[in-house]
Amino acid sequence: MAKLTQEDLLAQFEEMTLIELSEFVKAFEDKFDVTAAAAAPVVVAGGAAGGAAEAVEEQDEFDVILTGAGDKKIQVIKVVRELTSLGLKEAKDLVDGAPKAVVEKVNKEAAAKAKEALEGAGASVEVK
Repeated sequence: MAKLTQEDLLAQFEEMTLIELSEFVKAFEDKFDVTAAAAAPVVVAGGAAGGAAEAVEEQDEFDVILTGAGDKKIQVIKVVRELTSLGLKEAKDLVDGAPKAVVEKVNKEAAAKAKEALEGAGASVEVK
């Protein structure tokens, strides 16, 4: 089989539909165990910096993670029960097993309220 040049390959790709090209890329990835990742955009200092900041999506789901119960473990367990639908034993197990997520995939306001309540009870908390 004769070796194809880049120009020959590009000419072949030009004749393909997008669906055919997509199937080719998937077959290529499978055959050579690689992934075709889009190139990262280059940010130029100056005027483009503002555009780059807009491109970053704002996070809309947060997890509140209990990292430590502190000295007031009983108060922390009570707050965990208020924030979740856990029973006493489950809430105690969650607090004892820290670091663990107390609430997951909540909006920013709910995460802030949960963090404030847990810190008020003496726990150390992290929001991700």
